[in-house]
Parts: sequence; structure tokens; C-alpha cells
Amino acid sequence: MSDNQRTNPNDDSRYAHDEAVKFKINSRRAKLFGLWAAEQLGYEGDEAAAYAKEVVAADMDEPGYEDILRKVQADFDAKGADVSDHRQRTKIEELWNVAEKQIMDESK
Repeated sequence: MSDNQRTNPNDDSRYAHDEAVKFKINSRRAKLFGLWAAEQLGYEGDEAAAYAKEVVAADMDEPGYEDILRKVQADFDAKGADVSDHRQRTKIEELWNVAEKQIMDESK
């Protein structure tokens, strides 16, 4: 039996559910990272929320979070914000855990 064949008909729905949850977590992480980056850029309120939406949209470019980091780094450079790549990567990884907890708590 190939890896692509499933032995349980419920596997398809479980896979679809798991993918939907991952998508929600990734989107939430991008939003949280966008809000954090907005704070580093001095944005508040509606401006910060709008910036976070831009970061979420940038996350649709490719799998992973490199697209987000490129967008945010370009914005940091344009504004003269001195935030290291290491700090950004540490923060985005930290926010994955926060986003995962939030999404899981919401689905209870």
C-alpha cells in the first residue's frame, strides 16, 4: 500500500481538520508578529492593526515565515528601527506557541 492511500476513511477529514488548524495558527502567529513589529515601528491603534493585516497578507506568499521576515525587515530598515534578525526569529517562534495555545483554547 502506498503512503498516499489511507486505511481509514476518517483520515481525510482528520487531515483536512489538522490543515485548517495549522492555517489558523499560522495566520494568528502572523497577526501577533505584525502587532509586535508595529510596536517596534511606533505604530498604535488602527495603524498597528492595519500593519498587522499587511503582515498576514505577506504570509500568503510562500510556505514558512521567511516572507514575513523579509517584509518586516524591509519596513524596519525603511524606518531605521534597529531590530536584529535573531530577535525577529526568536519572537516569531515564540509567537507560534502563543498562537497555537490561543487557537486550541478557542476550539474547546
